[in-house]
This record gives sequence, structure tokens and C-alpha cells, in this order.
Amino acid sequence: MSNRIEQDSMGKLAVPSAALYGAQTQRAVNNFPVSGLRMPKAFIESLLLAKSAAAAANAELGLISGEMATAIVDSVNELLGDADMMRHFPVDVYQTGSGTSSNMNANEVLSTLASGKCNHKIGANDHVNYGQSSNDIIPSTIHISAAIGVEKQLLPALKHLAEVIKAKAKDVDHHIKTGRTHLMDAMPVRMSQSLLSWSSQIEQNITVLESAQNALQSLAQGGTAVGTGINAHPQFSEKFCQQISLLTDVPFTPAKNLFTHIGTQDIAVSLSGQLKTVAVSLMKICNDLRWMNSGPLAGLGEISLEALQPGSSIMPGKVNPVVPEAAAMVAAQVIGNDSAITIAGQSGNFELNVMLPLIAHNLLSSIELISNVSVLLADKAIATFTVNEEALKLALSRNPILVTALNPIIGYEKAALIAKKAYADGRAVLDVAEQETDIPRAELEKLLDPTKLTKGGI
Repeated sequence: MSNRIEQDSMGKLAVPSAALYGAQTQRAVNNFPVSGLRMPKAFIESLLLAKSAAAAANAELGLISGEMATAIVDSVNELLGDADMMRHFPVDVYQTGSGTSSNMNANEVLSTLASGKCNHKIGANDHVNYGQSSNDIIPSTIHISAAIGVEKQLLPALKHLAEVIKAKAKDVDHHIKTGRTHLMDAMPVRMSQSLLSWSSQIEQNITVLESAQNALQSLAQGGTAVGTGINAHPQFSEKFCQQISLLTDVPFTPAKNLFTHIGTQDIAVSLSGQLKTVAVSLMKICNDLRWMNSGPLAGLGEISLEALQPGSSIMPGKVNPVVPEAAAMVAAQVIGNDSAITIAGQSGNFELNVMLPLIAHNLLSSIELISNVSVLLADKAIATFTVNEEALKLALSRNPILVTALNPIIGYEKAALIAKKAYADGRAVLDVAEQETDIPRAELEKLLDPTKLTKGGI
């Protein structure tokens, strides 16, 4: 591979001849051969949009020429239209904590492209980065990319999941199943009641995520190095937010306190915490599905999930709950991501947080994982499972806990004796109750009717 020689403030350096980036990016590639993980594509796309917004804002304020701004904007659009765009952004996630390497990567690539579209040399620092610092553009890009992900991926995915669950609940409303507490038999519930509990979980998460959007859509841009706004026009922050809002169709505003948005990542930590809560909700739903599907002969066997692939390389005919398992693994990963983001959020030392790339990577990973698997869980597990009515009826008919309905009539102690006898003899509680009480069988059938018992009351 041939090289060319580039120079920055630290001296000369060999850079691949075909690379659009320059010396500072190459130094980062050389310095951080850590994971092979690059910054997420969604982050790079948002960073490029931020550069486009900055160029437009600076031109509007008369700080760079219209020709330069147009060249930068056109270069951003060229990159965003390139299916292989990420080859120009090789910097590892585990880099300088401010994300300066990624910022300069974008600046250098745009400098190269824009200079070819303009009659003037467009500098990476002096023009593409005009009025900006890594210390405000990277926190802003975290918010921009996360806000876009929440608005355009996550919330639609969760709303789809909630709607699919509610539609399924309507379809299975007539099925009555044994309720379970502590994984032990409890009073009966409608299958729809179990499912609507899931949809309520998801809708609660949606409400909290929507309420977090205002904070997420506030940006550090304009604070530059430490929050004072040195080298940025006083109106730059406002003009930038107007431009980035137009580019993304998401409304962004300047932060009330730029120092807070540069020195801390509390908003990202809060969002990650809510993503963790979504993960916990998904884990609960997946575990319920797996238990209900267990068997089909030696487990509960209440439902049959759609058969998607062979389940074993050695046991013919075995089919496993693969989608709930995948979703549970996503939940585990998101919980892990949150732990790392929590630690990273503590690394706001004085005027700058120095774990920004890690926060960006994990936050966007969590958003993408939950978005993708929520749709998969809805369409490939919940919408398509079938109910095994005979298994439900068999379990209900032998459930001594139904005797709870007789408590107001015969008292807890007498009811407990009937339940224990039904367990011991393996008999239906209706038969034992008829034997042990003076209540006519017809009346017992009404009192112990599982459908009636799902409606509560006395």
C-alpha cells in the first residue's frame, strides 16, 4: 500500500495515499489499536450533519464564505450518500476520552473533499471546525444521534410491540389459564390479562422516553472548549440548532447551561437508565413466553411459539424459543451497556467528561438493539404463537387454589384443608369441596367457575 506524507502540529506522518483523512486521524489509528470497533455509523452520520449545520450557521453569521459552506455541505451529502462511507472513519471507540480523534477525522475528511469543490483551501481546523471544539461537538453529537435514534427507531419499534401485544390480547381474551405467583399455581387469569400487563409495561417505558426527549434535544454546541464559548459567535449556538433541526427533522435547542452539557453526561446516563428499564421489561416478557411455551410435553405447554428453525444438532424434531432467547440476550447486553455508561458518566472531571466515545457507542448500541429486537419479538413470537387450550383446561381443572373463592363462605382454614386434600389425592377441588362442605354442587360450580374468578370481587 502506497503512502503520502502529511503534516500536523506534531510533525510529519505517513498516511495511506487513498485516504481522505490526514495526519491526526492516522495518529489515532496508530495510537489506539484496541478493539477493532469503530464509532457507530449513526454517530458518524450525526457528526457529519453537525458539521453541515455548523458550516451553514457560520456562513449565515458571515464567518466563512458561502462558497466554503456550500463545499462543506455538499461534501457531507456526498459522504452520507456513500454506501461505503465508514471506510473513511477508522478510529477505534477506545480513543481519547473527549472524542477529539473522531472530531478531527470528520474535519480532515471534509477538508479534503470540500477543498476539491472550492477555489480555496478549506482547513480542517480553521474552516470545517470553525466555532467548535471537540468538547462541545462530541457531546452535541451524542445527543443528536441518540435523539434521532429514539425518535425514529426506538419509539416506533416499542409502539409497534405494544400494539401487537394488545391485538394478540384481544385474540386470546377467551382463554383462561392458571395464574402463577412464585412460579406456583395461583388464581386463574385471562390470557389477555397477562398480555395486557406486558403492553402496559411497554407503554410506561414509551411515556418516560417521550418525557426525556426535551432534555436529550438540548445541545452543548456553542460552549466550545470549556463552556465559555471562546472563539464561537454569540449567536452560533442558536443558529446551529436551527440548522441541525432542519437537517434532522428533530427540534434541537441550545442548552440552558453549556458548562453542564460539556462537563457532565447526566442526560445520557438518564436515557441509558431508561433503556435498561426497557430491557428489564423485555426480559420479563421473554421469560413469560419461554415458560408458557415450555415442553411441549414435560413443561407448561400453554402456548406454542412459531417454529422458526431446528433446535438441536443432535435431537431431531426439537424446536426452541429462539426469538425470546435472542431478545433476552439483547436485554442482558443493554443492562451491561448501562453499567459502563454509569461509570463513564462519573468521569466528568471539572469542565469535561472524558469517556464520551464509550458513552456514544454503548448508548447507540442499546437503542439499535432494543429497536431491532422489539420488532422481531412482536412479529416472530407474540403475533404468531398459538394457544394450547387443552393444556390450559387440564391445569385449571386440577388447580386446588380455586378454593380461594370459598374463603368468604367457609373460612381460610377450611379452604386450606380442602386444597391440601385435593393436592394429596390428585382430585379436582370441585369434587373435594362437594365432599367436605354442605354447598350444593351447582352452587360450587358457579363459585369455582374460572372465568368468573378472573373478574375479581366477592
